[in-house]
Order: sequence, then C-alpha cells, then structure tokens
Amino acid sequence: MLITDIKGFVELRNGVHMPYLGLGVFQINDMNVIDVVKYALKVGYRHIDTASIYGNERGVGIAIRESGIPREEIFITTKVWNSDQGYNKTITAFERSLKLLGLDYIDLYLVHWPVKEKFVDTWKALEKIYTEGLVRAIGVSNFLIHHLDHLLKECNEPPMVNQIEFHPYLVQQDLLDYCNEKKIQVEAWSPLMQGKIFSVSMLSTIAKKYNKDIAQLVLRWDLQKGVVTIPKSAHKERILSNADIFNFEIAKEDMLAIDSLNRNQRIGPDPDNFDF
Repeated sequence: MLITDIKGFVELRNGVHMPYLGLGVFQINDMNVIDVVKYALKVGYRHIDTASIYGNERGVGIAIRESGIPREEIFITTKVWNSDQGYNKTITAFERSLKLLGLDYIDLYLVHWPVKEKFVDTWKALEKIYTEGLVRAIGVSNFLIHHLDHLLKECNEPPMVNQIEFHPYLVQQDLLDYCNEKKIQVEAWSPLMQGKIFSVSMLSTIAKKYNKDIAQLVLRWDLQKGVVTIPKSAHKERILSNADIFNFEIAKEDMLAIDSLNRNQRIGPDPDNFDF
C-alpha cells in the first residue's frame, strides 16, 4: 500500500479505487450522522462506512447530497444484515439501502456476517447486483479462512474486500496473509478496540516517540500493515485527529512490537459463534 495523504487509496482487484482511511458510523443515529458525515467530508475524508443494521443510511445519504462534493469522489459502503440474507431477500435489502441512501449506485456492498447455509446464496445475489452495475465492488465482512474457502469454491466473482475486527489485540496474521494471497483487500473495523486501545501502556510509549497519540499510532499501523481502516467517531476533534497520520512512519521494530501485542482477543462477536 502506497501511503500518501487522506485522499490516498488502494486499488481493488477490479481496478476500483477504495480510500484507505474512512469514517465508520456505527451507533450514530440518523439525525446526528448528517452533521458528522458532512464534517468528515469537509476535512477530507472520502470514504463512509455504514450498514443497514445501523439505521442511519438515510442520514448518510442526506449528508452526501448536502456536502457539495461530487458523488463520484465519495466511496460509500453498506452491508446486508443477517435477517436479510438469502438470494431474494438480499436483492430486496439492497434495493432498500439504495433507496434510503438516495443513490444511483453503491461503491461497496458487503455480506455483514457469514450466516450458515445462507451466505453462499447471499453472495450470488451480490454477484447479480454487481453484474448489473448497481455496485462498484462486492465483499464480505467477518469471514474467516474456512468461510472464504467455502465461498471461493462456489462463487463466480471472488470477494474484493473482507472487513474484519482488526487491532493490536487481534491481528489475525494468518487471515491477513490468506487474503493478501487471494487478492482480497482486508479492512479493519473496531481498529481502536472501542476505546480500550487507550489503556495499553506499550502503545503510549511508542506513540510518544513519534509525538502522536495512541489512536494515530494504531491507525498508521493499520495502513502500514496494508489494511484499510474506518475508525468510528461522532466527535469532530477526534475525526480530525484520526486523519493526522500522514506525516510520520512507524519503524519496523515498532511495527513488530505492536504486532506482538496480539492476544487473539475479540471485542466483538466471534464469526463462528454469533447468535443474531
């Protein structure tokens, strides 16, 4: 990954440019999300990540239209929720998201979780949507290696992205290596461990070396690991601060030190043992 500035991107397998830094809007309600997204776009973000289950797609769409920024310059991700999985239900769910967002197309559509006995049919619906040109790229979220192995045997179009829980306590290097080998771009959700990252003393020590805070250090670590990252925040100061990661580079020994924090510890659900 070539890291340049807030407008930088990775190129997906099909040539689509995906900004490597985005804003996650999980748990931001439909009214508040308008101002949050407009501010993020104003300061340079060009990638917004939402999902049908977040209940704020309408607000995200309003923010995009009111921002004054050309639609083609903004990368929008949303996801199909578990109760909407299956071929026909996924088509309907996508159409609903498109209408709520008020868009003609979505940049990236993801299968939110690998629901057993449904995610292959769900994926076939995504392939149809993709071939019809209603979405520029398709991918999955929370898929482990065995889920991807299964899907790759059944699909015509391999996933372009796998959005996973990724942070210093959950590096999942084997999954990262697998995705890199298969040309599936890894994207991090909960990169700051829902705020728990700020209590890790080693990260504080390393961050001070670069005159950065812990969040900036970890988000830069994400990018240097080749992982797209979408930190969630509703606070303007934090949204701005999270983007201040392009004027330093983490040394190799510090990258390895951060890697060594791995505990295989999840903040969110286990993709093999979730019940929702």
